[in-house]
Amino acid sequence: MPNEKLGVYIEEALKEYNENNAFMGLVLFDDMMRHITKICRIVLPPSGHALLVGVGGSGKQSLSKLSAFIMGFNLFQITISASYSMNDLRTDLQSVYNKCGPKEEGTLFLFTEGQITNERFLVYINDLLSSGEISELYTSDEKEVIINAVRNKVKS
Repeated sequence: MPNEKLGVYIEEALKEYNENNAFMGLVLFDDMMRHITKICRIVLPPSGHALLVGVGGSGKQSLSKLSAFIMGFNLFQITISASYSMNDLRTDLQSVYNKCGPKEEGTLFLFTEGQITNERFLVYINDLLSSGEISELYTSDEKEVIINAVRNKVKS
């Protein structure tokens, strides 16, 4: 193990996660702990984001969920249905942005390739990953409300 203390900490976090959420039967090993620490290190800073690429079933979602739990972040995933549209994605992204911005909640937005039911979703996801700014996500009036909500915090 890279670090015995880290192994104990992650094992305790996994046990606590399993008590409060759907059971994840993860087996601790060196690479898994390295990946968890990498995810936490990348995502924890403001505007931190990661694109995890790998073979399906290799544990990317599970490690992301456990990392979010360890960091005290809320996990947000969209729920795809037959009628899920660009407007629904836009609404979900607005919800994530409101949690992260004015409400200052640490949030891990988990989006998988299986949730790409419309290729136009990738335009929003690309903007989110590249700059964090999604054009046309908010109307001018909605932007003004958000600006007013964070104005005092920004001034201080």
